[in-house]
Amino acid sequence: MITAEPVAVNEDPSRARRRRRKTSVDMGRAGLTRTLVALVVTVIFIYPIYLVILNSFKTQDAIYRYPGIPAGPLTLQNFMDVLTRSDALFWTGLINSVQITVIATVISTVVAAMMAHYMVRSTSWFAKTLWVAIPLGLMIPQATTLLPLLRMMRDLGLVGSVPGLIIVYVAGNLPFGVLVFSGFMRTIPKELEEAAAIDGAGPVRTFWAIVFPLLRPAGASVIIFLAVGLWNDFITPLIILGPASGSTVTVGIYRQISEHVSNYGAVFAFMVLATIPLVILFIFLQKYFVKGLLSGAAKG
Repeated sequence: MITAEPVAVNEDPSRARRRRRKTSVDMGRAGLTRTLVALVVTVIFIYPIYLVILNSFKTQDAIYRYPGIPAGPLTLQNFMDVLTRSDALFWTGLINSVQITVIATVISTVVAAMMAHYMVRSTSWFAKTLWVAIPLGLMIPQATTLLPLLRMMRDLGLVGSVPGLIIVYVAGNLPFGVLVFSGFMRTIPKELEEAAAIDGAGPVRTFWAIVFPLLRPAGASVIIFLAVGLWNDFITPLIILGPASGSTVTVGIYRQISEHVSNYGAVFAFMVLATIPLVILFIFLQKYFVKGLLSGAAKG
């Protein structure tokens, strides 16, 4: 039996108004609290970016005197100093970073999608073993594997080479890509692949023509996460490439500062220039990135 909650038909109108007013005040306070918290968190995240961009346009003296306010004459000299260095530190790092990030991200994304498809659709013992082995790649801290990894790369003759660094990145990022793709893969009806098989398509053609295009939202999420991680990585290229074999943009920022050079305006300008490619990448992929996150939240 369902019993309805008794309604105070003869409730005092003044008491009802006070209750509604109190409810409205409580909701207003809660909304104000959420707004203030959001503003504080936004300021915490935005303020370092504001300092970097602002000081990249200021002279050395203005940075020392007024680091947090737009005081003094603004100048583009810091960017010119970075772009016209005699050793082409920024351009060398940019070329290496673009090459390494693009190749490693593409290979990692494609291989991870193929592995996820095999692991989700297959019932073999090897697929079940991969479900145990793949998550272990995310549980082991990267710093603990650097020394044995460096020794293995040295034995293979890959230390100091860009292909060696790409191989390290592909192997290290596969677990993350596989887990993201496998969660999205379960939302794809298996009947689509069965229908393609009935029409005469083989497993390879079915994956590339049917399955892989449907993974576009998850692929955008994987690409952005991997590209940002690879682009911002510092310790791995510093160790694998070595100080004399090449540089990336993050290592270039480190080399921009030395015991004899203290041009902080150029360092801030280097940071701004190094961030622009990632911003462009996110602008082009943000639609699919958000769609992939929402799909995972709704279906995963």
